[in-house]
Amino acid sequence: MRKRNVHIQFWLNRKEAEALDKKVRRSGLSREAYLRHLIDGVVPQDAPPPEYFSMMRELHGVANNLNQIAQKAHTLNVVDVQRYDTCARQVEAAIKKITEAVILPKPME
Repeated sequence: MRKRNVHIQFWLNRKEAEALDKKVRRSGLSREAYLRHLIDGVVPQDAPPPEYFSMMRELHGVANNLNQIAQKAHTLNVVDVQRYDTCARQVEAAIKKITEAVILPKPME
């Protein structure tokens, strides 16, 4: 049996339909999921750019390297300064890249 068994149909004018479709496309959700979010009181955010997920994997890898350096420093009571500096610069570059990709100027509506 269907989880959702109530069918609702309503009419929009062309301008309303275009505005809804534009917001749905930007969110990356289906129209139905977008409307369900609104009903639940949640305004869906725009989907991140496609590069976002690869950038986050890169950032995760660099952060993992920093964690390994911290564990080694704790165990041996010695810090590999050169390796740490390299990883720190990679983290800063990755954060800048992700920030520039995700924080884009919002179009006027």
